[in-house]
Amino acid sequence: MSTAAQTSSSSGNVPFLDVTASGFTFDRPQVAVAREQNWWAETPVGPLVLRYAEVQELLRDSRLVQNGRAFLERNDVTGGLVHDWFVQLILHRHGVDHARLRQLVSKSFTPRVSRELRPFIRTAAERLAERLATTDVCDFVDMFADPLPVTVMCRLLGVPAEDYDTFRRWSSNIGLVFGLDHDRGLLPRVEESVTGLYGYVAELVRRREDEPKDDLISDLLRAQRDENTISTDELLNLVVTLIFAAHDTTRHQLAHAMVAFSKYPEQWAVLRERPELAAQTVEEVMRWCPSVPVIFRVAAQDVDYHGLHLPAGTFLMLCVQSAQRDPRVFADGDAFDITVTREAAHLTFGAGPHFCLGAATARTELAEALPALASRLGPPTIAGPVTWRHPIGVSGPDALPLRFG
Repeated sequence: MSTAAQTSSSSGNVPFLDVTASGFTFDRPQVAVAREQNWWAETPVGPLVLRYAEVQELLRDSRLVQNGRAFLERNDVTGGLVHDWFVQLILHRHGVDHARLRQLVSKSFTPRVSRELRPFIRTAAERLAERLATTDVCDFVDMFADPLPVTVMCRLLGVPAEDYDTFRRWSSNIGLVFGLDHDRGLLPRVEESVTGLYGYVAELVRRREDEPKDDLISDLLRAQRDENTISTDELLNLVVTLIFAAHDTTRHQLAHAMVAFSKYPEQWAVLRERPELAAQTVEEVMRWCPSVPVIFRVAAQDVDYHGLHLPAGTFLMLCVQSAQRDPRVFADGDAFDITVTREAAHLTFGAGPHFCLGAATARTELAEALPALASRLGPPTIAGPVTWRHPIGVSGPDALPLRFG
C-alpha cells in the first residue's frame, strides 16, 4: 500500500499528525489546529482528511473503495481464516456484487424491524440499568455497553440466551482486526474469534435448515433456497460480519456516551428531565464522539482532488470525528449539547452505497438505552483508569469504571 510520502499536493501548507503515537486521539487540540491549516494532513500511514465538506464528498467518490485485501496485506496477512473472512466482507464488495448482498440483508434491517424490536430493547436496557443502580462503582462496558447489543443481536439471529456470554467474547474481539495497523500482535485474538464464530454460526445454520424460525438466519436460508442468490460460504460470512458490526460499534458508542456525559453532567440532567430529546441525544453523541473516528478508503485508480494527488493503491483516512466538529458546518462544534438541533447530518454511518445497514437498529438501541439510564441514575463520573482501544478502527473504552450520581 502507498503511504503519505507517495502523495503530492500543490499546497505547501500541509500539517503533520502522528496518529500512531501513544495516547493520540482525534479530539486533541492539534487536530483542530491542523483542520484550520488545511483540509487534509500528512500522517505516518497516509493522508488524513479533516474537514466536513471534503469527507462528505470523498465518502461518495467511486474512485475510492474499501479494500480488505489491501488492508491485510499492508499488515502481512496474506492467507488464513481471518484473511478469507475479511476480504469477502460485504463492506469490501462493490458494484453489482455488493448490491446483491445488500439487497438480501437489507430486508432484515428496515426501520419497521427496528420499531418492532423497540419494546424488547427497552426491556433489556431497563433491566441492565436496574443492575447498575445496585452497585457503587461498576465497569460500564462489562455490565451494560457489552451485554445490551449482544442481547439484541442474539434476538435477531435466534441465538439461545445461555450462549450469550460465549458469543459476546468472540464478537468483542473480532473487531480488533482494524487494530492490526498499529498492533499486529492482535492477530491471534482475531483468529480465535473468527474461528469460534464461524463454527457456532455453521451449527446454528444447520439447526435452522432443519427447524426454521422467525429470525435473520432463517430469512437468509429462505432467500438462499427461493432466490438462489447467495452461496453457503457467503451466508456464513454475512452472519459473522453482521455479528461483528452489530456489537462492537454500538458497545463502544454507548461507552463513549458515558464519557461525554461525565464531562457534561448538566446534559445528563437535561436528558433526565426531557426524555423526548432521546433521538436528538443519539445524533449528538455520534457526532461528538463517534465509535468509528476514521473511515478507511483506498484509491482504486490515480486520483487528483483539490490539489492532492493520490496514486492508485494509496491508503486514505477520512476523519469523521474531526469533520463533525468542523466550525464551517457546526457552530460551537467542540461542545457537547443535546439541546441543539444540528442542521448538518453526522457522517458516522458513512455515505453512498455503503451507508451502514444497521443504522436504524443502532439508533433505536441508543435511543432506548440512554433514557433508561438517565431516568434511574445520577450523572456518571469516571471512577478509575479507563482502558481505550486505539482510535484508528472501531474505538472506545474496553474498561470504563463509573460511579452514577
